[in-house]
Amino acid sequence: MRPSSLLLAGTIDRAGAVKEAFQFAWDGYFKYAYPNDELRPVSNTYSNSRNGWGASAVDSLSTACIMRLPEVIDTILKHVSEVNFSRTGDLVNLFETTIRYLGGLLSGYDLLTGPLSDLCLDQELVNGLLDQAQNLADILSVAFRTRTGIPFNRLNITDNGLVGDGTNHIATIGTLVLEWTRLSDILGDPKYGSLAEKAESYLLDPQPPAGEPFPGLIGTTVNISTGEIMESSGSWGGGDDSFYEYLIKMYTYDPQRFSVYRDRWILAVDSTITYLQSHPSSRPDLTFVAAFHGTTPINSSSHLACFHGGNFILGGLVLNRTAYIDFGLKLVNGCHQTYVATATRIGPEGFSWDTSAILKPKDEDFKTHGFYITGGSYALRPEVIESYYYAYRATGDQQYQEWAWDAFVAINATTRTASGFSSISDVDVPGGGKKLDMQESFLFAEVFKYAYLIFAEDDEWQVPKNGKNTWVFNTEAHPLRAGIRGYHQ
Repeated sequence: MRPSSLLLAGTIDRAGAVKEAFQFAWDGYFKYAYPNDELRPVSNTYSNSRNGWGASAVDSLSTACIMRLPEVIDTILKHVSEVNFSRTGDLVNLFETTIRYLGGLLSGYDLLTGPLSDLCLDQELVNGLLDQAQNLADILSVAFRTRTGIPFNRLNITDNGLVGDGTNHIATIGTLVLEWTRLSDILGDPKYGSLAEKAESYLLDPQPPAGEPFPGLIGTTVNISTGEIMESSGSWGGGDDSFYEYLIKMYTYDPQRFSVYRDRWILAVDSTITYLQSHPSSRPDLTFVAAFHGTTPINSSSHLACFHGGNFILGGLVLNRTAYIDFGLKLVNGCHQTYVATATRIGPEGFSWDTSAILKPKDEDFKTHGFYITGGSYALRPEVIESYYYAYRATGDQQYQEWAWDAFVAINATTRTASGFSSISDVDVPGGGKKLDMQESFLFAEVFKYAYLIFAEDDEWQVPKNGKNTWVFNTEAHPLRAGIRGYHQ
């Protein structure tokens, strides 16, 4: 049964409710914070944690396109045309700038020159997205000027300075290649993708052997000068996460060019299933993925890591491997449990099922839920809803729509303020504890997009059940056209 045939009146209303929440958050941002980076939705002020270039605006563009909101799109396009990416008083984060700004600009360009070209008739503004993407990449390229080609993650673009201790993480090295390759492919100029691929090459052939304690699973920290993996600890969580995510997504983007990425992803997921899957003693029905220190599993995980269910499912669809889909669905179920077990029905930042570390009152939580909370905040993260989305697209099972709706309702009830949505301090107390006065830009890019797409009608950017993807979502949920090269108009 095609997902579109399941669009009953209730699910259509649900898509509309998500769209309303996006518009509400946008209106608050526009009133109190635009064109700055983020709204502070309690104090109705703004912050500039992403260099003051309008992160929430750029991160909103692809979602506004998919939701078909022409007024919002027009505002963002005009803003982009006025941004000076060469000016900022703060250090620039290569990873965050790539996934939010570069990914957002390229996604908007792909959508507005492709299936949604009717949403903006001003071709000059649309072409300006690509011009600004190239301009930004030219500015960021200084990061790769190292002996190995592995980039520093922090830059002072005023004096082209590289900032750091000479190390970088596999996530911040390995989560550039999709966006930089896409830019090269649109322009027909390989130089941008080549920079990211050279850096990635050290992760695809990791040295020394101690840095790869399980096949395909590597340590977090990389020496920029030598390219060597400096430790044998890692996880599917922060610092590592999107490196693994992009391996299968690069193969999905272009199977001919990126078959090695597929092979490395298969090694990583096979090792994860063999060595890192874990079942809490009090809830053996649940499946979590442990972190690792050398070859020792560490029974802890995080909200950030909960994208892994969706990533396993995507890989299973693309490779036609039912076992990966089935394991991904088990991971989705485990992360779902972290949501429904809390007082707010929102999952925590961090959790563990390490019985050796349980102290009262955590032991009662563990007996009931199979985990206990190690970090109770919620920063408007998308990963669990993201995995619900992939589970639904793979199976058509309305259970995952129900889970997504439940999560959206909980987020709406607990984090909504008079002008937007705020991070909260404690998901396991009624009301979520203290509102932390921050509306992250990825709320627009990811939470609202995945929550909307799981109820929306079928479109070409939706993940297909047959694994023949014509679009690939970057880690910020910006959809990029797969594998089409050299079509700049």
